[in-house]
Amino acid sequence: MTDRERRTQPMHLAYVTTTARGATDRLLSEVATRLDAKGVRLAGVVQTNTECADNARCDMDLRVMPGPEVIRISQTLGTGSRGCRLDPGELERAVGLVSAALAEDPELLIVNKFGKHEADGRGFRPLIAEALARDIPVLLGVNGLNEERFLAFTEGAAVKLSPEPDALVDWVEKVRASRIQAA
Repeated sequence: MTDRERRTQPMHLAYVTTTARGATDRLLSEVATRLDAKGVRLAGVVQTNTECADNARCDMDLRVMPGPEVIRISQTLGTGSRGCRLDPGELERAVGLVSAALAEDPELLIVNKFGKHEADGRGFRPLIAEALARDIPVLLGVNGLNEERFLAFTEGAAVKLSPEPDALVDWVEKVRASRIQAA
């Protein structure tokens, strides 16, 4: 395939936004489980939130796909703290593992969130760009605070999906079918 042909192919990029606390994490985790059961080769991360008995906040863990590795990306800052609880070192460790998984030519990259780090050019943002440049479809969650910056990053090329598991799985299946047909 020439560079010109590659540039004229559609970009397969979709995102979902929810409003309920943890809903996007649960949605993408369910979708990843369903796609894995269908034999879709996945790379990326999905998040699990565990409520803390002594805190109003939760612990945030990323499952790195395709393997079983789980990385805690939240840090305990102490009672009364108001700062960001994200552990940037652990986030970058997850990014490194997903980067290695991209070398295995997955059929889909799932990223749990285009968050502040990504909006600022860090975190998973370079991997999202790499996957798209390699024609690997990308599905991710975007919160309302970062949606405008996400759309600027993607130059409006992203498709917003309904926050329903079937809608996300259907999108992935359509993208897979179109890629097979184009090959």
